[in-house]
Amino acid sequence: MSKLDFGVMSVFAILMVIIGLIFTVQSSKSSKSFFEAGGQTPWWINGLSLFISYFSAATFVVWGSIAYRYGLVANAIQFTMCVSGFVTAIWIAARWKKTGAATAAEYLGERFGKSTKQYYSYMVLIYSLASTAAILYAVGKIVYVATPLSLEMCITLIGITIIIYTAGGGLWGVLATDVVQFVILSAAVIIIIPLALNQVGGMSAFVKKVPDHFFDPVNNEYNIGFMLAFFVYQVVYIAGNWSYVQRYTSVSSTRNAKKVAYLFSFLYLVAPFIWMLPPMIYRVMNPSLQGMEAEGAYMRLCQEILPAGLIGLVLSGMIAATASKANTTINTAAIIFAHDIYKDVFFKKATEKTQILVARIFTVLFGAGTIYLAILVPKAGGIVNVVLSTAAIAGGSLFGPVIYSLFSKRQTAFSLLFVSIVSLAVSLFFKTLGPSVLGLSLSRTQETVLGVGFPFLLLFLFEIYGYYTAKNIPYLQRGTGTTGAVANAEAARQNIFGVKVIAWSTVFVGFGITILGWIAENGRVAMGVGIIIVLAALSIIRKQRVASRRLPAGL
Repeated sequence: MSKLDFGVMSVFAILMVIIGLIFTVQSSKSSKSFFEAGGQTPWWINGLSLFISYFSAATFVVWGSIAYRYGLVANAIQFTMCVSGFVTAIWIAARWKKTGAATAAEYLGERFGKSTKQYYSYMVLIYSLASTAAILYAVGKIVYVATPLSLEMCITLIGITIIIYTAGGGLWGVLATDVVQFVILSAAVIIIIPLALNQVGGMSAFVKKVPDHFFDPVNNEYNIGFMLAFFVYQVVYIAGNWSYVQRYTSVSSTRNAKKVAYLFSFLYLVAPFIWMLPPMIYRVMNPSLQGMEAEGAYMRLCQEILPAGLIGLVLSGMIAATASKANTTINTAAIIFAHDIYKDVFFKKATEKTQILVARIFTVLFGAGTIYLAILVPKAGGIVNVVLSTAAIAGGSLFGPVIYSLFSKRQTAFSLLFVSIVSLAVSLFFKTLGPSVLGLSLSRTQETVLGVGFPFLLLFLFEIYGYYTAKNIPYLQRGTGTTGAVANAEAARQNIFGVKVIAWSTVFVGFGITILGWIAENGRVAMGVGIIIVLAALSIIRKQRVASRRLPAGL
């Protein structure tokens, strides 16, 4: 990498920090501002944030590795996420909004009591610690492949950057950086594809040169059974992960909550075919990568085909994508600790300003913990094993019972706790002790089926028991609005300010990409992409000025 590439990366990193700090004053005014971004954010911002924070944890390292080795299988796996998004949009997103709760923890506490809320809060914190560590490792691995820095140093520097802007800006800071990161990432990948195809002689030549079965959607390791189980898991995760529940509850209506999930699903219908094409092309260019070397396929491709400056842009896009997942999870963890543990358990009279301060301190401490664990990921078998095994073991047991309770009047505090604890213990046993005690090692499909299927089997049994014993705990449903109107002045002010920050930041990004395309060799595609970004952002700014004039005087 050249000095120009490092300069580009530094500029975009500084931009993310500035965006987060811009929201510091606004988010400090109240806990609702810091934790909920006013409670009525635009649905398209939440949808983009959900999308980029969802796929970013593993797209370029985990799924990129699978795409390099197996081809279209990576797209098939991600198609399950598209279908799961539609299921969430149709049946689940609006139910979260109807509860009237700002967070999943609040919902659990009001419907099932303090003990249930505290158990899930502690367990989600532990799960978030592990999942965020995997995310930091993924983005650190990308930078490590492209720079002379050590893997540990890459993880540490990126982690510190994320901590700074997440601690400052609260939820609005996370949402704004997510949208800008989406723009950077999209531009970066669009620039890569034509240059990569040119290296292998075009699309038709690429299709002819791939290995046998490269375009098969399933294989022995990722078969139909795995896809079905993974689809169920994705429904549970998209609809039940506490970070994503915020995206459905912080909009203004049930209709907009559905729109968030529909936008996510549409993007996942299209994007994977674009994201996964570069590592698939690189398989033709360099088929020699073995084992965990495949985790760096994406970045190796960039180093070989991109001129100085554009490597830094693409790397910034990849960092932005994976970082967005980390900042979302860290923000949610801070909310859980400050509101659901610090205030509810230890200091019940804590003021809003104290809660915000505690959330920021916890963000720093939690971030430091994830940096440490991220450095240990290679000792756990690599990122693919960590991400998929963590999902299989914890996803169903933590999020499945909560999602199920949105539809059932017969689940109780005991049933939710029992199902979660037992299913988690069973999955952990087969993963850690099964091979030595029973001489049984579960395949990827069996591990996923067990992690997702067993909790729902137990929930179904409790449903039958509740039917015959006349258990009936009414749904928690308070917010039933169906309009998209902003209900209060403070939320309207925050929305206008937030969109303006996003739009002007996007203008800056577009100008930067245009300049890089102008000075780079073979940079015409980059120039075109940059100009389009600038024009789109200016259009949003113009619309926001019109919206500002329509607000009541003094707002």
